[in-house]
Amino acid sequence: MLRIPCPWCGVRDESEFRYRGAAEARRPEAAAGAAAFNAYVYERDNARDWHCEWWLHVAGCRRLLKVVRHTVTHEIRSVEAAPGAPGAERGR
Repeated sequence: MLRIPCPWCGVRDESEFRYRGAAEARRPEAAAGAAAFNAYVYERDNARDWHCEWWLHVAGCRRLLKVVRHTVTHEIRSVEAAPGAPGAERGR
């Protein structure tokens, strides 16, 4: 089980969070068409390296966090508030 250090609530089990997807994935423009949206939702590289992800703390402060995690070892390098989110200046 992952232990994610929330900047507001402290270290918590991953069961308190919901994975929200890759943070570096860019949503296609509205006029891009169905194929572009299908690729955005379903097609991802399965890299064995550091990965930037969105996690929502659903059982805690309910804030969106940007987590940098290694996909093989699950080591967490950093956690910060989502840019532009309320209270983001308090993130790590």
